[in-house]
Amino acid sequence: MVKTIISRVRGYTIENNFVIMYSIMIIKLGLLILFFAVFIFVGIKCRAVSNDVNGYVLGGRTVGPWLTAFAYGTSYFSAVIFVGYAGQFGWNFGVASTWIGLGNAFIGSLMPWAILGRRTRVMTQHLNSKTMPDFFGQRYESKTLKVVASAITFLFLIPYTASLFNGLSRLFRMAFNVDYSVCVIVMAILTAIYVIVGGYMATAVNDFIQGIIMLIGIVAVILAVLSKNGGFMQSLALMSEIESPVLKGAYTSFFGPQPFYLLIVVLLTSLGTWGLPQMVGKFYAIKNERSIKIGTVISTFFAIVVAGGCYFLGGFGRLFNTPEQVAANGFDSVVPTMLSGLGDVLIAVVLILVLSASMSTLSSLVLTSSSTLTLDFINSFKKEKSSDKHNLLILRAFVAVFIIISAVIAIVQAKSKVTFIAQLMGVSWGALSGAFLAPFFFGLYWKKTSKAAVATSFTLGCVLMLIQLSISMGFVHVSGPVLGLIFKNSLYSGVFSMLSSLIIVPIVSLCTAKTRPAGVEKMFDCYNTTVTVHTTNALSEED
Repeated sequence: MVKTIISRVRGYTIENNFVIMYSIMIIKLGLLILFFAVFIFVGIKCRAVSNDVNGYVLGGRTVGPWLTAFAYGTSYFSAVIFVGYAGQFGWNFGVASTWIGLGNAFIGSLMPWAILGRRTRVMTQHLNSKTMPDFFGQRYESKTLKVVASAITFLFLIPYTASLFNGLSRLFRMAFNVDYSVCVIVMAILTAIYVIVGGYMATAVNDFIQGIIMLIGIVAVILAVLSKNGGFMQSLALMSEIESPVLKGAYTSFFGPQPFYLLIVVLLTSLGTWGLPQMVGKFYAIKNERSIKIGTVISTFFAIVVAGGCYFLGGFGRLFNTPEQVAANGFDSVVPTMLSGLGDVLIAVVLILVLSASMSTLSSLVLTSSSTLTLDFINSFKKEKSSDKHNLLILRAFVAVFIIISAVIAIVQAKSKVTFIAQLMGVSWGALSGAFLAPFFFGLYWKKTSKAAVATSFTLGCVLMLIQLSISMGFVHVSGPVLGLIFKNSLYSGVFSMLSSLIIVPIVSLCTAKTRPAGVEKMFDCYNTTVTVHTTNALSEED
């Protein structure tokens, strides 16, 4: 009798557990299906706005502050940051890694909006340029610079795009036990659908939805993770007890155990946005002056919460991982390990959070790369100007091609652990920002910037990062206090590339005055155009 009762209880327990597990899986799948259905619906609804090249690439330059600000923020932060950088730098710097997120907010978000936003919108509309390479071609009156900038953009955005997929593998295995390749393929197909159909406006609207998910998700995750160790103060006390190579308590100190390295990371991940085509391109499409002011505040707030939250969370990684685990599984395992003990529903929320971050960045990179390849590279070699309808067809085709190439690279890298691809991903950001930051900034502000200076910056940025790639691959060896520091890793060389270009461009421009574009005075007249506004926006002298 007793045995019968026990067996029935066990059977009921097993059956009950199965029902619970099945229900949780239904919830997870339901959230994913709803997530993808909304984005495809938005893509279809935005098709009407994307019936010409201007609408497809820039949304007709009528995008408001909320959509633009969220598009900027969601393009900035992806699974690379949430899973990779937050885990790596949180492990290295402890709680001080939060400075990286704050740097992203103020140097990478607030300052570009305030310094580049208005001038970018005015100058690009005056020159009728739709992409960053097109801006270089128009601003410096050089077809060669336009083609070279387009080639640099396309080549270095592919590995950067592929790296987005890598951050999802561990989380998908943790939540669904789904093969990484399946995850990549599904994500690529769904992103392709809404970008091909709806263009920039679809990505902007979806970025807004994804941004809301990211804001709510990161707050919920931080609270849940810290509560596992008794809350913030108790977690901080436990972190202060962890030994570091420098001193005890270094992982809770103000600047962490490696202050200079922390500064390098802040500069690369923050200042680098000033020269990235997919980031600066958001300013091309913004609607008006009021939108820039509101967008500046929204974008900064978004970065504080999302970037600050990601790095703050990663700073407590040592409470959930051992040095042996990290040595065996890599830094990408730090954040997933922290999240593995959360409830199933919260893990589903985290999955949606990371998917939102990745798909928003992916759509931005895809649109940027396909537009520059079509409008700036291919069309530059055509004798006859293509029709708007033909360009739009080619644009959509290259969106698909770009996504396929990136997905294949991501799968190959994950399956075979190809070192070259992994290293190339690391130099992408430094090469793009090192090549473009100074020419773009001085192109907006300084009439004396010359073509030769721009060409020098392009060459410097690419050559330095290719040297870094060769060193990382073991093909080249450098030594000495200066070269050893510059090429210590792609972060150091990337920052050196950006800062040196800001010095070299004005120097070369002063020495090569003959290569300045002839029509520069007329270009800068766009900043002096008289605009009439209502008194609700500006007071007159009489008032």
